[in-house]
This record gives sequence, structure tokens and C-alpha cells, in this order.
Amino acid sequence: MPDFGRAAIERSHARLGMTLTALTDDDARRPSLLPGWTVGHVLTHLARNADSLVRMLEGAAQGEIADQYPGGNEQRAGDIEAGAGRPAAGLVDDVMTAATRLEAATEATPEGVWRDGHGRVVSGVWALAELPFRRRREVEIHHVDLALGYGPADWPDDYVDEELERAVAGVAARLPDGAGVDLRATDTGRRWVIPEGSPAPAAVEMDRRRLLAWLVGRADGPALGPWKG
Repeated sequence: MPDFGRAAIERSHARLGMTLTALTDDDARRPSLLPGWTVGHVLTHLARNADSLVRMLEGAAQGEIADQYPGGNEQRAGDIEAGAGRPAAGLVDDVMTAATRLEAATEATPEGVWRDGHGRVVSGVWALAELPFRRRREVEIHHVDLALGYGPADWPDDYVDEELERAVAGVAARLPDGAGVDLRATDTGRRWVIPEGSPAPAAVEMDRRRLLAWLVGRADGPALGPWKG
């Protein structure tokens, strides 16, 4: 695995662990920022997501295309619901132990498997090369969703820069018919007019972290279609 990918995952896991050091049972039962999910739901999801990625890595190492969730969305939802009501200590131990297992699996996966391997997610077959970024996305965005003091302003620069490019690339498909936007990151001077050459795009000016938070549905802004990250 590329060193930057593993190191980035570990840093995201470590920041999550710091947030969770003082988690109480009351905190675990509080609503998260995701409708219908408590903090316990989000943490259980992060743990099972880590396990699902280990499953795909281990399958690819055996020359197989393993399912992320063998039971599909039904299994995923059932596992999350089953674990969400646990005490804080159990939730924290689960999510951090699962994170450690994933880190070990990424270290053990040969370079050739990273280069050529695949796994199967609900939307189709996925190149394993995408896994490091996708795990980091899960942790960074859901860390915000916990509503425990970690926000978009805390996202690291390298994550923001990569995720912003990906999010901007998907904006055209989320705009109403005939609409255009002029996105401007006020802290860096970056600008994107979508679609290119749009005659009267609506200006959206924010620093790049808030701009990203809006594009991924974690901050208010002009109406867009749903993010499909």
C-alpha cells in the first residue's frame, strides 16, 4: 500500500480516538447529525465499515472479489442497529479495535493486490486502490456527524484538497436543469465555473472547508441535488 494512504488512515483514526476518550453513555445515546442515528449508530457503522474493508482486502489477497457486505444493505443496516445501543466503553473499544485490524490488514496486503485487486460494494466492483481514500472519507465525515466538537474546520488540508476536487467534479450532475454555479474558495483563490462557460452562474463564495462541507451535505448553502460520495 502507498505509505501516504496508510499513514493518512492512521491519522484519521487517531483523531477520532482523541475525540472518543471522554465519551459517556449519555453521549452515545445523543442524536448525531444524521437523521435517525445516534452517536452509537455512527460509531457502530464506522466499526463495521472497517471490518468490511478488511473482508475485501483479504478476499483480494486470495484472488477473489469479496463482497463488502455479503448480505447487502439489509445486513449493513441490521449490524448497525444491533450495535448502536451498547455502552460507550463497548462502542469505543469496538470502533478503535476495528480500526487497528484495518490498519494491520492494509500493512499486510501486497503491493500487487493494491494495484490489481478489487472488491464488490453495493454499487458495483471497486478497485482496491480507492480504499484508503474511501476509508478516510468515512472517518473524517462521520467524525463531524458525531457532533462531539470535531467540525469541518478540523479536517486536515490534504483531505480537504482531494475531497474538494472530487466533490466539485460531481456538481454539474446535481444542478437543476439550465443552472450554473461559480464556486470560489476565498482562502485559496481557487475558482470553478460549472458548467464551464455558463452564461450567468450563481456565485458561491466560502473558504474551502466550508465549501466542501456544503458540497458533502454538512453545511447550509444553495440547493443542490444529493451528494453521492
